[in-house]
Amino acid sequence: IRRIGREFLSLRCGPSRGETSHPSIVVCLSSAMELYCSLSNVVPEQPVLSPVSGCVFERRLIEKFVGETGNDPVNSQPLTVEQLIDIKTSPIVRPRPPSATSIPAILKLLQDEWDAEMLHSFTLRQQLQTARQELSHALYQHDTACRVIARLTKEVTAAREALATLKSQAGYVQVAPAAAAAGPADTLANEEAMDDGIAGPTEMTEEIIERLQQTASKLTAERKKRGKKPPEGLASIEELATYKQSSSHPGLHSASVPGILSLSVNERMGRVVTGGADKNVVVFERDTEQIVCTLKGHTKKVTSVIYHTDKNVVFSASPDSTIRLWTVANSHCQHIIKAHDGPVTGLSLQATGDYLLSCSSDQHWAFSDVTTGRVLAKVTDPSINDDLTCAQFHPDGLLFGTGSKDSVVKIWDLKEKANVANFPGHSGSITDIAFSENGYFLATAADDSTVKLWDLRKLENFRTIQLEGRYEVKSLSFDSSGNYLAIGGTDIRLYHCKKTWNQLATFDDHAAPVTGVAFGKNASYVVSASMDRHLKFYTAQ
Repeated sequence: IRRIGREFLSLRCGPSRGETSHPSIVVCLSSAMELYCSLSNVVPEQPVLSPVSGCVFERRLIEKFVGETGNDPVNSQPLTVEQLIDIKTSPIVRPRPPSATSIPAILKLLQDEWDAEMLHSFTLRQQLQTARQELSHALYQHDTACRVIARLTKEVTAAREALATLKSQAGYVQVAPAAAAAGPADTLANEEAMDDGIAGPTEMTEEIIERLQQTASKLTAERKKRGKKPPEGLASIEELATYKQSSSHPGLHSASVPGILSLSVNERMGRVVTGGADKNVVVFERDTEQIVCTLKGHTKKVTSVIYHTDKNVVFSASPDSTIRLWTVANSHCQHIIKAHDGPVTGLSLQATGDYLLSCSSDQHWAFSDVTTGRVLAKVTDPSINDDLTCAQFHPDGLLFGTGSKDSVVKIWDLKEKANVANFPGHSGSITDIAFSENGYFLATAADDSTVKLWDLRKLENFRTIQLEGRYEVKSLSFDSSGNYLAIGGTDIRLYHCKKTWNQLATFDDHAAPVTGVAFGKNASYVVSASMDRHLKFYTAQ
């Protein structure tokens, strides 16, 4: 072995002084030959050769010895791990120990291995159960955290909305001292006190009828005087064709109960009032883009709103069977009119500005005095077979129309309180009606995806706008001149009210059905509200 080591070293390090180099030396160990570790005297698994002593060692033993002493164990000469030389041999298969050469011994080994596996499996099952418990606890904590985050987010949203309302009202809206100091019992007492003035319907007096007649005659004369000439400053057809969304306001109503259900515009003040699914009425100013006030009092969603044309007063109606009259300046509810026994579905302000028309699912329409809060008339008819869904005054104020779920539009004479004409033809519940300012045309919409136009002079349908697909029509509105018609529903469409009734523009900016659409002064802008909680304005670009 030592000779082989010296020859191996001579091959690696070259010949010593005075010796000639071997051209090629191959050291070959017989496969039958065995190497023994000089330390353990056992056949090594990883044999290495020490160049200092020429002995063979087991690598792990010699590395440990050299690491402790730094010398060769045979001759105590300095030695490092880097100097050790690997010897490549065939893999060694150790023979089984004598204790594993008999069948009983083998069975004992197998039994021991089986027991060890079972113990290991039991340990793994315990670890799995612990991991499941920890995971369950973590998921519970995560779910609890999500609930807390959702609650806090809702509270933050409500707080932001309240803050925005307070900012917009700071220095402008004053709360009535009595209302501010009143508790729930006092509030209920106040509402009962307001109800005392509207104990029951009363007949319209001759003075009221005479006033209505005089107003109608005056408006008819003014209309004839104006003729067919468009008013000065009215937006042209070309301008309407260029209208695009100019602003969008999502923060008017609560995000927790999303949806704006109704809309009305005061052209003189440049304000918009909306009614929401959150039971609130919100007054918004277009120029400052600020909320003027939020009116709270209804116990159910607000489905109809009207902004008075000349006064800073708002009317609202709800399925809670009440109509409320609000003074915007102090956010005070002036009157609560309980004219119906069912949800109030429609409102319309009479041309004098002192009387209000309402309809309900109780199949009655009512005529009320907004100054006193009294109901002057409450009427139904044997021909009404289903719930009333909408109502609208004629521009002159002596006629009005109602729509119902049985697809019929009825025209009524206010003085006689009688049904004077019927317009059948729709195949679904009537969703909205609108009279043109010229006094001749009536537009009606229903769940059959159509808008029908009626000539009130001939009492006939002269045009039907068929909307493609399952188009939902929710709102109709003529501008103040009667030259343009807006249709709101699946989207918003503007039409020119002439012989061809051409479509001028389409707006599809809302992410949900449009529930209200209206024109601004001289059609200078279009405003819309939707179930997506946004109030949007469209102007010329």
